Amino acid sequence: MNRNLTPVSLAIFDLDNTLINGDSDYLWGQFLVEQGIVDKTYYESENARFYQAYKAGTLDIRAFLAFSLAPLATHSRKRLHEWRNRFIDEKIKPIMLPSAHGLIRRHFDAGDTLLCITATNSFVTEPIIALYGIPNILATVPQQVNGQFTGRVTGTPCFQEGKVSNLDRWLEKTGHTLENSWFYTDSHNDLLLLEQVDHPVAVDPDDKLRQIAAKHDWPVISLRDQPTN
Repeated sequence: MNRNLTPVSLAIFDLDNTLINGDSDYLWGQFLVEQGIVDKTYYESENARFYQAYKAGTLDIRAFLAFSLAPLATHSRKRLHEWRNRFIDEKIKPIMLPSAHGLIRRHFDAGDTLLCITATNSFVTEPIIALYGIPNILATVPQQVNGQFTGRVTGTPCFQEGKVSNLDRWLEKTGHTLENSWFYTDSHNDLLLLEQVDHPVAVDPDDKLRQIAAKHDWPVISLRDQPTN
């Protein structure tokens, strides 16, 4: 991607398997298993089952969130933050992509507003997005009462049509528009949002999205090769 970018109002990035070479939601579940925080047999099996459903486009997001957010409700915030710090160091930093940093920097230098939108919950994703220097994030929000996670969700999960509705509310709140906007993602689960922007880009896409991108003549790029300067 050596072409010059025309200044745009909004550059939107998916996170999992787009800006990182892996899925932070799935990896967080595996980290909990490896640390003995959750039951290995049950949790590992369910984590894999939900991840396969996500890739197939058949994920029941409410059922998955009831599963994935439950561990947050059973431990103190202090302990959760300690685990999350280790998770970021051990699982996330090794799969961050230099080309993703370069792409983000190009949009930043062009004066664009940067936004990450992800189905993975904000407890897991906020520090990852901060490492990339993206100032705005829309993610699934775990409910809190008196500073303690409840295992439930606040608002609409940021998944499929939920990404669109959460983005619509954010646009109304901030005054931004989708005029001349970009969206980068790997997943066919994001088709509804890809259809909303002026510049949809498939990034290391899954097979379904690759076929859709070819049909619509959308650009297909990889962030898993050389840095994008």
